[in-house]
Amino acid sequence: MIKVAFCDDDLFILDELKNMISRYCTKRSQEIRYTAFYSSLELLTEIEKGTHYDVLFLDVILPDENGINIAGEIRQYDSTVKIIFLTSSSEFAVQSYTVDAYFYQMKPIWEEDFYRLMDSVISECRKEQRYSLILRCKSGITRIDLDRLEYCEVLGRVLLFHMENDRVLEGIGSMDKLYKLLSKYKNFVRPHRSFLVNMEYIQNISYKVIIMESLAKIPIPHGKYSEIKNMYLEYMFGKKQVSIS
Repeated sequence: MIKVAFCDDDLFILDELKNMISRYCTKRSQEIRYTAFYSSLELLTEIEKGTHYDVLFLDVILPDENGINIAGEIRQYDSTVKIIFLTSSSEFAVQSYTVDAYFYQMKPIWEEDFYRLMDSVISECRKEQRYSLILRCKSGITRIDLDRLEYCEVLGRVLLFHMENDRVLEGIGSMDKLYKLLSKYKNFVRPHRSFLVNMEYIQNISYKVIIMESLAKIPIPHGKYSEIKNMYLEYMFGKKQVSIS
C-alpha cells in the first residue's frame, strides 16, 4: 500500500489535499493511506520513530522552519521518500533539488494537476517497489535495489547487505524472513543458513565454496554442492547464458 503524508500550516490547504486524495482514490481505484501534519515538528517526530512514507507533500514556507531545511533533516532518516514541495513562490525551486525533490508544485493545486502528479509519482513508486527492499539500518531508512545486491549474510541478529559497489548496509532481522521475502525472485539462492546469494554475481562454484564477483567466498555445506550447482545452471539456462564445453 502506498503511504502519503501532507505537511502544511494552512488547515484549508490540508483539507483540500485530503479531499482531493480521497476523490483520487475513488476515481483511480487506488488504496492509499494518507496522514496530514499541521506541524513540521510532528512530521519529523513520526519519521524519527521509523515511520516510512512513499510520498510527502511538504510546504516550503512554514512558521517554524524552512521546508527545504526540514527536507534535509528528513533525508538523514529516509533517502527514499518522494518529496513534493508546495509553495506559492518559485524562490526555492533550485534549492529544492539539493534534497532530491521529486517535484516543485506551485499553489494553488488544481485537481487536474494533482491527479496528473499522483499518477506519475505512484507509477514511480510501484516500479521501485517491484524489485527493491526497504531497509531500516543505522543510517536510517533506505531502499535497496535488488539488482545491485550481491549477497547477504547474517551475524547474530544483524543482516549485512553486500552491494555491488562494495557498500555494506546493516539491518536487523532474520535470514529466514528475508529469504521468504526474496524467494519470489528466481535469482536468489540460499546455499548456507547464514548466506543469501544473488546468482547474477556468482563467478565460480566449487565443492566447498561459491566465489562471487567481488571475490567473496560463500561456504557450501557438505553434500549441497550438486543442489546448488543445479539451481545455478537451471537459472542461467533459463536466461540462455550458459555454454558448456
